[in-house]
Amino acid sequence: MSYSFLQHYWWFLVSLLGALLVFLLFVQGANSIVRSLGATPEGRRLVVNSTGRKWEFTFTTLVTFGGAFFASFPLFYSTSFGGAYWLWMIILFSFVLQAVSYEFQNKLGNLLGAGTFQWCLVLNGILGPLLLGAAVATFFEGSNFVVEKGNLLSPLLAEGAGPSLSHWANASHGLDALLQPWVLIFGLAVMFLARTLGTLYIINNVADDGLQQRARRRLLGSAVPFVILFVAYLVHLLLKDGYAVDAQGSIFMEPQKYLHNLLAMWPVLLLLLVGVVLVLWGIASELPLLRRRPGGGLSGIWPAGIGTVLTVLSLLLTAGWNHTAYYPSTADLQASLTIENSSSSYFTLNTMFYVSLLIPFVLAYIVYCWRKIDSRKLTADELTTDEAY
Repeated sequence: MSYSFLQHYWWFLVSLLGALLVFLLFVQGANSIVRSLGATPEGRRLVVNSTGRKWEFTFTTLVTFGGAFFASFPLFYSTSFGGAYWLWMIILFSFVLQAVSYEFQNKLGNLLGAGTFQWCLVLNGILGPLLLGAAVATFFEGSNFVVEKGNLLSPLLAEGAGPSLSHWANASHGLDALLQPWVLIFGLAVMFLARTLGTLYIINNVADDGLQQRARRRLLGSAVPFVILFVAYLVHLLLKDGYAVDAQGSIFMEPQKYLHNLLAMWPVLLLLLVGVVLVLWGIASELPLLRRRPGGGLSGIWPAGIGTVLTVLSLLLTAGWNHTAYYPSTADLQASLTIENSSSSYFTLNTMFYVSLLIPFVLAYIVYCWRKIDSRKLTADELTTDEAY
């Protein structure tokens, strides 16, 4: 296995984790509209208990995604997580707030009331997908950072007193990304996608006719903004200049670079097209006017969920493969990060390759646990048990 193969292999695994994370944001999406989906306190508790069965999967995937980035591309981890820390700290704080809200909203001695913690879930449901989407958009739009590899030779750095290898070029530490219109558009697209997936999941997971009918009526309210925002960003992405890498490792701007990437990597383009079709199919299958599944069949969450994974995976592969800088710098073009200049050593990537062979067994365990948890739909009767949120 060559060094280049291992770098591409680990970018694929990181991209796959990112794609799974975006799908699992249906938890945040459903929570963000819990008060409109659940017209009554009982209805809101049904939504919260439905998503409460899965929030650990989302949180664990977020941590695993960060850990995989740290192990395989440590320069990105130190640059983004260390430089844009306000952006990442808000994301992490919102997820911690989510965990606290699930566990304490209906506990004895809760002086704030269940409604307060439900509003915290709404806050996480908005901020989590929006800011994660914005972070992903910086892979294409760039971030304001500087990498000074010469600092590696500093004797003071070795003693812990010298300058850092990378630093943010302004005092916003990542929040400046939200001032870029296209970053914000992509972040909003991810937020509305999460709401769409959350609505589809509630339809599939909760055995309550009133709640399902309200969810179907509100599906278009999330799906239409998502489709408009995503199509607008995709057109922008295919037409914009991209950050290419030449044979010497120098970064330069190439017109329509991401379109060229998709045309050069036709399997990735096929993944993108199949993913988009599946997402649209999943949405259409649950719309009241188009629904053809009165008593059974495939629920819309599954084609939409699989389509989400394929679409996000193809976009992330487009950002990193085919001699592309996946984390461009708007402050210093040559400081942009590629899978070649930001990865771990050959020994580290090679060792982790063999560890990664255990991933199929982990996925099989997750599928098994998921099927056991969702072996039957959630009903109002379960809210009276001790295990209910």
